[in-house]
Amino acid sequence: MKLLRYGAPGQEKPGLLDDTNLVRDLSSLVSDIAGECLLPEALDKLSKADIAALPVVAGTPQEDLRLGPCVGSVGKFICIGLNYSDHAAESGLEVPPEPVVFNKWTSAIVGPDDDVEIPRGSQKTDWEVELAIVIGKGGRYIEEADAMDHVAGFCVVNDVSEREYQIERSGTWDKGKGCDTFGPLGPWLVTKDEVGDFNNLDMWLEVDGKRYQNGSSSTMVYKVPFLVSYLSKFMSLQPGDVISTGTPPGVGMGQKPPVYLKGGEVMTLGIDKLGNQTQKVVKA
Repeated sequence: MKLLRYGAPGQEKPGLLDDTNLVRDLSSLVSDIAGECLLPEALDKLSKADIAALPVVAGTPQEDLRLGPCVGSVGKFICIGLNYSDHAAESGLEVPPEPVVFNKWTSAIVGPDDDVEIPRGSQKTDWEVELAIVIGKGGRYIEEADAMDHVAGFCVVNDVSEREYQIERSGTWDKGKGCDTFGPLGPWLVTKDEVGDFNNLDMWLEVDGKRYQNGSSSTMVYKVPFLVSYLSKFMSLQPGDVISTGTPPGVGMGQKPPVYLKGGEVMTLGIDKLGNQTQKVVKA
C-alpha cells in the first residue's frame, strides 16, 4: 500500500493511492496515518479493505492536491550520519565504527512538496536525499533477526542541513539539522511488502535540473535491520517513529568548490518505488 496524508497544513486527512493513481479517503477506517494505525494488525486490516468502495478525493496528488507529511504525530525523528562510505569520503571523514546518531526536531517536518526555508543568516544550506524507515510495532532491545517485524514501511526524506550550524558552531549536529522545514517526508509511506528489496533502491536529487546525487541504498554501510536493532538498545522505538538512514554522495558540501542553496532554487528528489519530492527554496 501507498499511504498518504492530504489537505491543508495541520488539517491533513488519511488517504491511500490506488492502482490508478487516485487518492482514496481512509477517514472511515483510520483516524490518521500515525501511531497505532501503523501496527501490523492495523495495516493488515487496511490491506483487506475494499479500496474501490472508498471515496475518491478530488485532484491529482502533488499537482492540485497537496500532500502533507506521510506520517502524522511523529514522536521521534532519528537520523544516521555518514552511513555511505563514498559520502563520508566526500565529507573528508572516515566511516565511523558505530552509527552516528542525531535528531531532527519534529517541527522540521513538512510535506514532500512544501517550501524549504533557508534560515536567517545561513550561508551553507545543503541537501541530502535519504531512505527513511517508519516504525510500525514498537519495541526495545530488538534482535536484528526480528527487526523487520517492527517496520511498517519506507518513505523519502530530504535531510536538509545547514553545514555551518552543524559543523562549525560547536556542539552536536542537531542545531544544523532540525531547522523548520528541514524534514520533508513523503509523498507516501510505502509498506514494506510493496517495497520489496529495500537494500537495492536507486535514489537521486537535482537542483534546478542539475543532477547532484545519484546513488543506491545498496551502498549503505549499516543496513536497515541493524539500525533498527541498534537504536532500540538506546531508546524504545514507537509506532510512527521515523529513522532517516543517511545519504549517498553528491551533497553541496562535497562539490569543488562547495555549492549551497541561496533561495529561488527548486530541488527535486526521489527513490525508486517510493516516489518523488519537489521543493522550492525560499528565504525565511
